[in-house]
Amino acid sequence: MSTARARFIRFAVDSGILRFGSFRTKAGRMSPYFFNAGLFHDGQMLGKIAGFYADTLSAAEKEAGLRYDLLFGPAYKGITLASATAVALAQRARNVGFAYNRKEAKDHGEGGKLIGAPLSGRVVIVDDVISAGTSVRESVELIRAAGAEPAAVLIALDRQERGGTAEAPTDRSAVQEVEALYGIPVFAIASLDDVLAFLESEQGGSSGLGAWRDEVAAYRTRYGAAANG
Repeated sequence: MSTARARFIRFAVDSGILRFGSFRTKAGRMSPYFFNAGLFHDGQMLGKIAGFYADTLSAAEKEAGLRYDLLFGPAYKGITLASATAVALAQRARNVGFAYNRKEAKDHGEGGKLIGAPLSGRVVIVDDVISAGTSVRESVELIRAAGAEPAAVLIALDRQERGGTAEAPTDRSAVQEVEALYGIPVFAIASLDDVLAFLESEQGGSSGLGAWRDEVAAYRTRYGAAANG
């Protein structure tokens, strides 16, 4: 695990955004961990997460050759994340516009569903996680309808988990489905493998978090998607 990923996992745990226990997922699975980006609810935490997003995007430019002109934040969590990431990028001398959508179109004022910079060029969709992929699909449709091109998706955590339900899982993860369906890469600040590496490093420590390592590993074995390629 890279130092940046380790710092992000530590930040998420210390902030209470990444928790361990017993949680039911949308797919009906009982998960030993839960990542809730809705808890980025003060300026300091939002500034930190935006820095992680910006650094991940900068690394994607340098290491994967990603080219982009605009950020797009799908309603609702993506709105704050995209705008905060744009601020963090500007602080790193990379000034880009951002746009976001309303859930329902306005019939007064400027009207429409889109707000912010005009959708044009190559657009990165910024969100917290990908579960069913609905938010990405809607974003891709909006971006293409405006004549722009979806370039990538940027998320906080890749659960590396097969889609479907507890009884009928699919072969690929939600992230892999998005990459296959739309032909665009998904970049994540960290993944479930990084969570496992963190828990491994905590084993025997005073925090007690290392005790969750075996349960999370068992969950990964049961529901984890195979690696790409």
